Amino acid sequence: MNVYTSIVSFFQEGGAFMFPIALVLMIGLAIAVERWIFLKRAYQSNRAAYSELLPLMNENKFDQAEQAAQSGNSAISRLISVGLDTMRASPRRDDIHAAMQEGVMESIPRLSKRTNYLSILANVSTLLGLLGTIIGLIAAFTAVANADPADKATLLSQSISVAMNTTAFGLIAAIPLLLIHSLLQNKTLEIVESIEMAGVKALNTIVRSNRRSVNTRASDA
Repeated sequence: MNVYTSIVSFFQEGGAFMFPIALVLMIGLAIAVERWIFLKRAYQSNRAAYSELLPLMNENKFDQAEQAAQSGNSAISRLISVGLDTMRASPRRDDIHAAMQEGVMESIPRLSKRTNYLSILANVSTLLGLLGTIIGLIAAFTAVANADPADKATLLSQSISVAMNTTAFGLIAAIPLLLIHSLLQNKTLEIVESIEMAGVKALNTIVRSNRRSVNTRASDA
């Protein structure tokens, strides 16, 4: 109970600026939870698509792989679908690679969407804390100027202690938001690299299949 009382007292003594800092923290945490769930689902769906589509392509079942890719909603499914569709229009490696690279570029904004807001919110919470402290100090010095000389030192120390609460709370909100921002960026980079790796393997599989087809037609001729 003492911990709860201390937290409530700390929040109440901080003044009006504690509320916008708390709002910024809640918005940041809501974004972090939404992004983490999205990235986790994206990672799982990409992994499932990779496990399903690559074996089909290695067995030269491109029609079946394309149908499965078109029915999927993962980034890897869209990437392979684009590659196989381009292969039918142009078997050149450069054309297929360009089309698949475009698919990767389209996937990145979806993965990194709103993540950069966390660093912005962390900076905003820090600045709100500093602003609250400065306004609190201005009010404290104004009150001390009209106070009894004997009480000035005590009143000033108490006012400064209260004013510093907003800076402390601003940092308490900013530090976890920055850590979560870094964590989500690393997770996003990991997913992007896995998509690129799957794209390269799919491209190599398509090119090998095209070469075998060309060699077969040449030998038959």
